Amino acid sequence: MSEVDGSFPPIDQWRRSIAAYAKLVRVPNLFTAPPDVVLGAAIVSSFGYAVRMESVAALAVASMLLYAAGTTLNDYFDAEEDAQERPERPIPSGDISRKQALIFGAALLVTGVGVAFLSGGSSAAAVAAILALGIVLYDGAFKGSVPGYLLMGGNRGINVVLGMAAAAVPTVLPARAYVIPGIIVLYIGSVTYMAESETGGTDRLAVSVGVAGTSIAAFGVVGAIAVSPVSAVGTVLTVTLLVGFLIWAGRPLRTAYVNPSPETIGPAIGACVLGLTILTAAFAATAGIRWSIAAIVFFIPAVGLSRVFDVS
Repeated sequence: MSEVDGSFPPIDQWRRSIAAYAKLVRVPNLFTAPPDVVLGAAIVSSFGYAVRMESVAALAVASMLLYAAGTTLNDYFDAEEDAQERPERPIPSGDISRKQALIFGAALLVTGVGVAFLSGGSSAAAVAAILALGIVLYDGAFKGSVPGYLLMGGNRGINVVLGMAAAAVPTVLPARAYVIPGIIVLYIGSVTYMAESETGGTDRLAVSVGVAGTSIAAFGVVGAIAVSPVSAVGTVLTVTLLVGFLIWAGRPLRTAYVNPSPETIGPAIGACVLGLTILTAAFAATAGIRWSIAAIVFFIPAVGLSRVFDVS
């Protein structure tokens, strides 16, 4: 059978469909999820737990699936708003139907939890299930509210905990193991708050919150250096990554603060989201250079794909 008689979709149609789903899941952002898992594994390794890299890799895949589910369901719930403010997105543009997005998002959630169970057992599956619930609650009920901003940040923090589950039951870890995930919560919560003003375009306060969250994250890295037994090489690497993070996120944040508009706030949000990879690598460096390298490698595909697909 040939494409001419209509038996198979034309190649261009396949390409358009693949591109639409890539936009739906914010494919550049997917590569910011595994570094969270790597950071969690680095944290538990610093407490003396033996970490199997196969488990970390599998949980990183689960993390990407859950992230993809979050962006997919975000667009499902926002379809009416996007039709007015973001008509180029896959659902309002007609490339993907709302029903297809719902089915796809639900399938990603279930698969993500399943992969977590197969790779990390019941403990990892429980963390993934909590993350899946947080994703649904944020997308479907709390978006645009103060609890929603914290919930979005909390989901990122739970993603770090998912990495901890590669080697330990998270509930048995001491409270100090959750300091870095807590900083990630505040950072992403502030970025989420800023993102709410992207289409409004004149909220300098929202940008200030983003700046504050970025500052807290930077001070958190400095604190991690101070309390961790980091080698000289590790310290240099951590400081280098911290400076890189501040430059990467700081420049667009400054531009957005000086002239808040959709044209400046959007890039600032994108820089902060992608910059999370540098931030997690900086934190991971305090636990070991190999962890930092394992986290920062994801920055390359994330940035490369961001040249083709939207981040925010």
